[in-house]
Amino acid sequence: MISKETIEEILARTDIEPLISSYVNLKRAGDTYKGLCPFHSEKSPSFTVYPRTSSFYCFGCGIGGDAVTFIKQMEHLDYPDALEFLAKRAGITIVDNDKPLREEKKFNRDRMFKMNADAANFFHRCLMANTDAAKSALSYFTEKRGLSLSTIRHFGLGYAPDTFDSLLNYMRSKGYSYDELVAGFLCGKSEKGKYYDAFRNRVMFPIIDVSGNVIAFGGRAMDNETKPKYKNSSDTPVYKKTRHVYALNFARHTCSEQLILCEGYMDVIALHAAGFTNAIATLGTAITSDQARLMSRYTKKVVICYDSDEAGQKAANKALKVIGDTGLDVGVIVVPGSKDPDEYIKTFGKEKFAEVLEGAKIEFEYKMDNILAKFDLNLPQDRVKVVAMLENEISRVYSEAEREVYVQLVSKATGIEAKSIKADVERIIQKNKRSYKATEGLKARQSAAGYADKVNPDFAKAPAIARHEETILALLLLFAEHRKTVFEKAILTEDNFFTEFNKKVFNYVKDAYTGGDVFPNLNETFTPEEIGRITKIKNERMALANNGDDVLFESINALKSSMEKKNAEGATTFDQLAELIKKMRSDSSGS
Repeated sequence: MISKETIEEILARTDIEPLISSYVNLKRAGDTYKGLCPFHSEKSPSFTVYPRTSSFYCFGCGIGGDAVTFIKQMEHLDYPDALEFLAKRAGITIVDNDKPLREEKKFNRDRMFKMNADAANFFHRCLMANTDAAKSALSYFTEKRGLSLSTIRHFGLGYAPDTFDSLLNYMRSKGYSYDELVAGFLCGKSEKGKYYDAFRNRVMFPIIDVSGNVIAFGGRAMDNETKPKYKNSSDTPVYKKTRHVYALNFARHTCSEQLILCEGYMDVIALHAAGFTNAIATLGTAITSDQARLMSRYTKKVVICYDSDEAGQKAANKALKVIGDTGLDVGVIVVPGSKDPDEYIKTFGKEKFAEVLEGAKIEFEYKMDNILAKFDLNLPQDRVKVVAMLENEISRVYSEAEREVYVQLVSKATGIEAKSIKADVERIIQKNKRSYKATEGLKARQSAAGYADKVNPDFAKAPAIARHEETILALLLLFAEHRKTVFEKAILTEDNFFTEFNKKVFNYVKDAYTGGDVFPNLNETFTPEEIGRITKIKNERMALANNGDDVLFESINALKSSMEKKNAEGATTFDQLAELIKKMRSDSSGS
């Protein structure tokens, strides 16, 4: 492990507000900062940064903690890697006598990045080689797809030879182990124990993260018989396909106003080659909330440009919701007369595509067009269905002015008076409000009582006791003098706690104090949700004026008294009652 002194220096040199601001758009709110949570999709900010305690907490998903917790979640790193990340950012060198960070870890991230970069260079050289196979692969890009050599070099495109061990032998000569190559999805291992290249006879697309690291590969088969046609890296120690976006490493420099979201690698490359350098694509999967939140770090709007076939439009409908849930503006274009943007640009040119892009439809217009296409407005029953469906869509819109615009659009499209549509929409909104209030009221009552509490499931069994525990824990976590009072005088033990989670936190703080940790670090032991709960009770306590000895002892006495009553409720035999009375008298005389 890294020494305590080094960890404390890393945290001391890391100002949490600028750190989080590099990922989240924060706005000052008194002595805190607020923004949209990067860990779950939301439209109203519930993510709060507390500079005073160098912490953050999301009231929506419950994740919270310090700078290390944030980077662990944001960059999907484990604890040692998160510390390394922050150390580099702060200009701190982790020296050898801090002990290796990775004695227990099999794969080093930096080495995996280097391994992928070496593989990408190998594939690119194979594409440019003077062989018939390489020339055939290169002609796929230059002749069939119309790419220039500069575009091929820009995206690092390559070719995986039609052999079982070309890459394997090359990478082994570079010093990489079989285990590393298999873990990085560059090689496979047969049931007989023989190793082989994972990609063979495929044109290759390196996948690069926003930091410029090669993290994975996609490969397209060079013949029509090989299945699957497209093969992508599986998840590896440095790559999770649901968390990354193709070409965002380039697009992030020109996408402050909008991103163009495509379906495939070639659509993206064709758009970049035509000058639309803000094009990106998901990686062989339907769009995920992680990918949408990643986009929201770099742009205000996403224009979806999926294939015009049924599958593409179905995927576009899902993408509308996932991206919209992040709070981003969303538009949709359907390229007319072509299957995809690559084909459209080849047929009609980049100027025409720019016109299509300029006419991107907002979410409601796109949904309205899809609904209208399914029904015949000349039939009364169809017209009623269409109006009802569109009224439901309008009722989900928060802005009254925006709703008014959509009401007029529906009125014009269906021939129904705007006044009637508006009245129906208002009725739907009021009905939804009543339902929402009832649901939220129930949730609030359950939350106050601790029901559905995944972090501390025992809370609901004894809410008053759990609150006393939380007060004590917050005081111990915040103030060294309280830790000294409680632990050196031994006035409280784990037996005084009822909930298992709070007991775990108490024991952790006690062990840290006994071991000489002045600032106990939670990231090695607790989950982000657990750290979030601890952060929440600390910040709530910090906001109060009185945190002195009187509050501490009052809470300890209240906890002990409540626990004695709780234990008395569970005492059913004479011997149990006698033992409890004896303990209560002993505690009373001791205090």
